[in-house]
Amino acid sequence: MSTQIFVNLPVSDLTNSIAFFTELGFSFNPQFTDETATCMIVSDDIFVMLLTEAKFKTFTPNEICNAKKYTEVLVCLSVESRERVDELVRKAVAAGGATYSEPQDYGFMYGHGFQDLDGHIWELVHMVPGAENEG
Repeated sequence: MSTQIFVNLPVSDLTNSIAFFTELGFSFNPQFTDETATCMIVSDDIFVMLLTEAKFKTFTPNEICNAKKYTEVLVCLSVESRERVDELVRKAVAAGGATYSEPQDYGFMYGHGFQDLDGHIWELVHMVPGAENEG
């Protein structure tokens, strides 16, 4: 069995967050979706649990970080092309998200990112195949 990762993020409005990520092309597992949470499918082994703030609070003794003011995590996803990086950023902005920097082009790696409706930062990178083995 491969290791799976479940990233848990608090959201202020679950319905709006589902609509936002649907616009980016993500799907959700209905088995793990109710009025307090949804399981966004990123890949076969990567999932993002979008949890209402009330639900999220049941999993931590700490205060929830306001991601619009502070950064608690950077979520970085690799994608298949530079064009896909730009496409996802365009879709995120059109769906109500925002960019926070200009695209970064390092030749072997291209990246850009967006902030979702709750301010969580999503970085997107495309790396030239084989570049990870150089150096």
